[in-house]
Amino acid sequence: MNNYDNRQEKTLVIVKPDGVQRSLIGEVIKRYEQCGLKLVALKMVIPSRELALKHYSVDPEWPLKTGTKSIEAYKAKGLIPPTEDPIEFAEKVRKNLLDFITSGPIVAMVWQGMNAIGIVRKITGSTEPLASNPGTIRGDYTIDSYSAADADSRAVRNIIHASSSVEEANKEIKLWFSEKEILNYRLVAEEILYDANLDGILE
Repeated sequence: MNNYDNRQEKTLVIVKPDGVQRSLIGEVIKRYEQCGLKLVALKMVIPSRELALKHYSVDPEWPLKTGTKSIEAYKAKGLIPPTEDPIEFAEKVRKNLLDFITSGPIVAMVWQGMNAIGIVRKITGSTEPLASNPGTIRGDYTIDSYSAADADSRAVRNIIHASSSVEEANKEIKLWFSEKEILNYRLVAEEILYDANLDGILE
């Protein structure tokens, strides 16, 4: 399999407390498995607030980006944001996220494969379930929205967290897994996915 090793991108996926409580763990795993990604690490934990805070602080630009995006989303809907300060807005969002992800068991996973980060995010759907396309996990399995979450002063219940970039994935994976917890193995199906000539199929 030519260039197999340099095509093996890794990404972190977390089935959040709502996904666990709604018994969607198997469905989430099935969706990623069926497209050809390989599960290389898996654990079920109740995150500490300290770990959750580290997770939501991986990107130092997260507060500014999240706050700005949230304020713009309010204005796009013709609503008045609770504050014009993106950092203040983001800290409220972060508190809600911390409360949510530490509220019960979660399932953390590492998936591996060619374009793993982009593939996982495509299958998962948009961050806001209401905007997620049918056929995606969020589009098919939840009805939540930013407006409903804001009205209740809580995080949006969107089933899954998925890393958004290679840099973010590398940082997040190190938070949730030690190196020895990430397995290195081959699947038979990888011969079909990565072998250029499909050698060996015919006898």
